Amino acid sequence: MIGWVRFTLRVLALIVLLIVFVPLHYIYRILKYGSPFPMLFLRYAARVSGAKVRKIGTPLRRDVFFVANHVSWLDILALAGASGTAFVAKAELAEVPVIGWLCSLNRTVHVKRENRSGVAEQINALREALEDNWSVTVFPEGTTTDGQSLLPFKTSMLSVLEPPPKDVLVQPVLIDYGPVAEEIGWVGNESGVNNAKRILSRKGTFELKLHFLEPFSPEEFRGRKAIGARARAAIEAALLSSLDKPLREFKHDVVPIRYAAPKDVRDREPVEDA
Repeated sequence: MIGWVRFTLRVLALIVLLIVFVPLHYIYRILKYGSPFPMLFLRYAARVSGAKVRKIGTPLRRDVFFVANHVSWLDILALAGASGTAFVAKAELAEVPVIGWLCSLNRTVHVKRENRSGVAEQINALREALEDNWSVTVFPEGTTTDGQSLLPFKTSMLSVLEPPPKDVLVQPVLIDYGPVAEEIGWVGNESGVNNAKRILSRKGTFELKLHFLEPFSPEEFRGRKAIGARARAAIEAALLSSLDKPLREFKHDVVPIRYAAPKDVRDREPVEDA
């Protein structure tokens, strides 16, 4: 019962934020391009959801391609709230109630990683987003993890950097949930709705550290795989330093014992890199 009370209060708080910021966003768009209100909404939405976001390092504000690890849907709220970035996200996220709509307000580019025939079209959409926004973020692991692991990077979406747009830099980002990472992580066969209910009914708050690592020029590397390897090495080093222990081997099909995943949800195991 207490968990449902927390969930209800947080949902009501998110609704209040929507009532305040969405009209301001559309009014602003009538007068001027580049509304700041999606960024502000997502910043406060992360806080309402329990995340106390702390920035470590300095995020570039424009002409930047963020490459980050992926733990939870909260990553999007926190990163966008801290930097104003747009995202490349899995198509399934667009189907999550409320979250999918919020992603559209922030001009998220949704991709179907299993749609190999549509990769070129998705790359074009990403290139347009990069030209239209000051920053774009990708999660090249292809799925979320438990926060103590780092999967091989799937670099098909990094093809937008072959060749890189003029003056664009790549900045790796470590999303670090610290000791609550396993509890927050969206892994196994858990549905998005079930995960949102679990997070929003959670007691108290938690610290979410965003480590904005040293940016580098993609022009110094030959192709997307080299760029991905460079970014992953930086994120891995930062994660190892934060954990102060070896990384854990992550298995996609393992459902943590903290909940019982619905039987009818889709398998969230990622496909191989294109």
